[in-house]
Amino acid sequence: MFGISGGEFVLLLLLALLIFGPDQLPKAAQQIGRVLRQLRTMANSATQDLKEGLGPEYKDFDVQDLNPKRFVQKHFWDDPEEEQKAKKPTRLNGKRPPFDPEAT
Repeated sequence: MFGISGGEFVLLLLLALLIFGPDQLPKAAQQIGRVLRQLRTMANSATQDLKEGLGPEYKDFDVQDLNPKRFVQKHFWDDPEEEQKAKKPTRLNGKRPPFDPEAT
């Protein structure tokens, strides 16, 4: 979760215990959980508002498509698995491929 190893997680727990103290730690965790839940609700609401504002012609719109990496993958490479299959070398039945000295 979040790229945190077990040792780092224990260190963060000890640090939180030292900062907040044993009596305030449950209250702080509860407040953090509430804030994260509110942020998730706000993000989902904003996504829904965006989809409703775009209209029915964009019903298949996915907000993740706005990520530049995913945008390039979707629009320039139709199917990554299909490309891998296309790059797969074919067998020449034990023969060497033709050699053209002028091509090199």
